[in-house]
Amino acid sequence: MMRLGVLASGSGSNLQAILDACAHRSIPAQVAVVISNVAGARALSRAEEAGVPALLLPHGAHPSRDAYDTEMVSLLRSHRVDLVCLAGFMRLLTPVLLSAFQNRILNIHPSLLPAWPGMHAVRHALKGGARVSGCTVHIVDEGTDTGPIVIQAAVPVLDGDTEESLAARILAQEHRIYPRAIALFAQGRVEIDGRRVRIKGAAADAARTFSSPELND
Repeated sequence: MMRLGVLASGSGSNLQAILDACAHRSIPAQVAVVISNVAGARALSRAEEAGVPALLLPHGAHPSRDAYDTEMVSLLRSHRVDLVCLAGFMRLLTPVLLSAFQNRILNIHPSLLPAWPGMHAVRHALKGGARVSGCTVHIVDEGTDTGPIVIQAAVPVLDGDTEESLAARILAQEHRIYPRAIALFAQGRVEIDGRRVRIKGAAADAARTFSSPELND
């Protein structure tokens, strides 16, 4: 069974979705450790409530980003982690961590990449007049939200949407597709071909781009 290491800085709602999916056996994986850089992060208490090791690794105690990621790699390896999942982890990763888990770090981003990478993606989608937004699970590389795309979910931008209302509907889809992407890795169905991700089996998972029910009304 694939062992997951989840990195989170905040409330950890995507972590909860992953924990629930593991508990319900909808993905053949288990969360081996949760690590946060923020003392008191809700993600840590979520892990504890699920009986998962919850570790605080504050970045202020390290002289450099490389030193921080070196200790992170050590912790992940000590818990025999196979796949690293970022769940609202508000730190840029260095090559130290990226090379240790090459093509084995996932992130979820609240836009349909490559549109609106970086911070405040939902705000940018609204200001840009987008009619459809969504979320993306991608493999993490050296760029900012530039890694190969695994799964996406489309969410309509409704008349009268605020940043908060759109973000909430996107978050609901994040909770839906992140466990699905992890399941594909755990099942050994993910092939990385340069900038593209290919899914083996089941007609290549024709529904790799999911839609919100609102798009089907």
